[in-house]
Amino acid sequence: MFSEFAFPIFEQSIRDYHILDDVYQPVKNPYQNGTIEYLLYAKNWVDTVQWHYEDIIRDPQIDPVAALDLKRKIDASNQVRTDMVEYIDSYFLQKYQDVPVKPNAKINTESPAWAIDRLSILALKIYHMSEEANRAEASAEHRAKCQEKLNVLLDQKSDMFASINDLLTDIENGDKFMKVYKQMKMYNDESLNPVLYQNKK
Repeated sequence: MFSEFAFPIFEQSIRDYHILDDVYQPVKNPYQNGTIEYLLYAKNWVDTVQWHYEDIIRDPQIDPVAALDLKRKIDASNQVRTDMVEYIDSYFLQKYQDVPVKPNAKINTESPAWAIDRLSILALKIYHMSEEANRAEASAEHRAKCQEKLNVLLDQKSDMFASINDLLTDIENGDKFMKVYKQMKMYNDESLNPVLYQNKK
């Protein structure tokens, strides 16, 4: 099933990132460009870097100029994340393009790739909560609370595996159909963000 296929790739990306644990390190995607494995690894790498951007920007001692630079990196990362989701949805659209859709087929509230996006983020939550649950210098109370949270995340993982697999099965059987909406983000577009296009005058 696709969830069981994707999740280890997310875990591999997270482990690879933490070898150096540096937001500025280059990505070394081990998969062949053009494959779904490559896309999944690249998608999670973007998520992992952004996770650490979000940690860094919350430093109360951060230099304001550095914070502004980092905020712009986060904005750019969000755009890449959205693009990656749309690439993954393109993979599914192509895969299921010849499936006959049943007359009573329904549309899902989110596309497969946006569900997989949430699974990628969940992999990061599990990794970092596991770190906290096992952090030797933390108090026993802290570790216990984090273990409780980790157990909830692992339960969520099982639910998400089932939900994503069910969605893809429904699409394969023609019981649901895909309809992908481009995100149409406006704040990065110089023709749509008033602050940007007014400054061009």
